[in-house]
Amino acid sequence: MSSLAGAAGIVTACGQGGDQAEAQSAVKAGKFDHLPNMMDGIAAISVADHKARVAKAQELMGENGLEAIYMEATSNLWYYTGMRWGQSERMAAAIIPRVGEVAYICPMFEVGRLQERIILGDTVRGWEEHESPYELVVSMLNDMGVTSGKLGIGEMTRFFLMDGIRNAAPHLELVSADPITAECRIIKSARELALMQHASDITIAAYKETVKHIELGMRGSDISALSRQAHAALGVSGSLGTMIGVVSSSPHGSIVEPVLEEGMIVLMDGGCNVHNYASDISRTFVFGQHSAKQEEVWNLEKASQAAGFAAAQLGAPQENVDIASRKVIVDAGYGPGYKTPGLPHRTGHGIGLDMHEWGNAVLGNKRPLAPGMCFSIEPTVAIPGEFGVRLEDCCYMTESGPNWFSNPSVAIDDPFG
Repeated sequence: MSSLAGAAGIVTACGQGGDQAEAQSAVKAGKFDHLPNMMDGIAAISVADHKARVAKAQELMGENGLEAIYMEATSNLWYYTGMRWGQSERMAAAIIPRVGEVAYICPMFEVGRLQERIILGDTVRGWEEHESPYELVVSMLNDMGVTSGKLGIGEMTRFFLMDGIRNAAPHLELVSADPITAECRIIKSARELALMQHASDITIAAYKETVKHIELGMRGSDISALSRQAHAALGVSGSLGTMIGVVSSSPHGSIVEPVLEEGMIVLMDGGCNVHNYASDISRTFVFGQHSAKQEEVWNLEKASQAAGFAAAQLGAPQENVDIASRKVIVDAGYGPGYKTPGLPHRTGHGIGLDMHEWGNAVLGNKRPLAPGMCFSIEPTVAIPGEFGVRLEDCCYMTESGPNWFSNPSVAIDDPFG
């Protein structure tokens, strides 16, 4: 019997349906009480790791002719300094000089709170509400000996901050810090890979528990709420966006939320963070008995994902992953290119601290694949007005080729193997 509600035992196709309140009370109802805390004993990135990252950045600054880099409160700030800080209209940032220690800038009334979070460096400069933080940045750079040359600006820095620095420092050439930040982050260390592996393991565990509680009449938001509860019971914050039926033909869903019925496609996509490192996994299955067309499209999607993985060879341009995956779908009569029915987006994205970061599997990305690079392989077969199928797993490059973080789906009625 090719039914998730039958022999496979993955989904319970019974009951009168649920609502978000019911799903959010899953833990209280004991649905996830049996799950272990999978974060017990999982070590985070160490202070020594952050110091090594700063040293690498300074080495790359020398190679690229930069005198310093400026980073506001983004994932780059945490990557180098180990500090998390929320963004607001008030500047809070770090400056890493090519030579010397990291220094921080924030509103004067926040200095104490920022100092509590410092693990690298000890210099914090504060600005009062009526003062210019941009002039303070220039003063800090002067103290570091940076009075001319290139200042790298983190690519996630908001424009008003970059523009303010540019106006206050006409003697400096503001350039992208990508040659520093992206080059450091795109190649993951063994410790980073281990954290990402654990994040993937947790998300797969959350998937398996969530689907056990899917019922007729639920909406995507109900199922997503269950997934948040499952992740929480496993010790992390995470969620799986859920697209049901025709909504699955739109890669990122819709404001429309169909009610789950027998024979509908269920497409789930999401992940969690383990000590700031992300997982991102998609699974597609049918609630109840699947149709011949659903299975045909699902098998095409699986073949496309496998072709992308096979193309991920050391030294090959990363675009080869997209080319190989897309060819399978186009050869089956879909597309071409990004046209639908077919594959309407790139085949994959980089992943690490951010769920989406450098290293896209997309036409035109000629960067050679190298050990430590991590990215998703997730071609979608989207059929507007009917349904879509996406299977997403992330992989990482090793000295001998690609490895999966999560094992790909086996069959439409056996999504977890």
